[in-house]
Amino acid sequence: MESTRVDRWLWAVRLTKTRPDAAAACRGGHVRVNDRPAKAATTVSPGDEVRARVGDTTRVVEVVRVIQKRVGAADAATCFIDRTPPPPPEVAVPVARRERGAGRPTKRERRVLDRFRAGGF
Repeated sequence: MESTRVDRWLWAVRLTKTRPDAAAACRGGHVRVNDRPAKAATTVSPGDEVRARVGDTTRVVEVVRVIQKRVGAADAATCFIDRTPPPPPEVAVPVARRERGAGRPTKRERRVLDRFRAGGF
């Protein structure tokens, strides 16, 4: 087996939950093969790069082995090399907290909080 449909391959290697989800991603323009937009029937073969937006993340994978049937997760992981870049680190923003039951802030405390929120602290 030299090549298969991209929607079938995405489903078989468990990048999408169902094959209709993979086909819908292709129709919506969320799948690219070798930096070209891919329809569901676009063929993939070993060595191709597949970019698929799954949920909120864009997965970049290189096809190592072509399969058509859905297999176990351990076997599916051997069919591609994940080249997805790591997500950018989240910047921790300090949050102003008051003691529970402290009541409303005084005018002075409110000014301090406003300066803190504006970044002038």
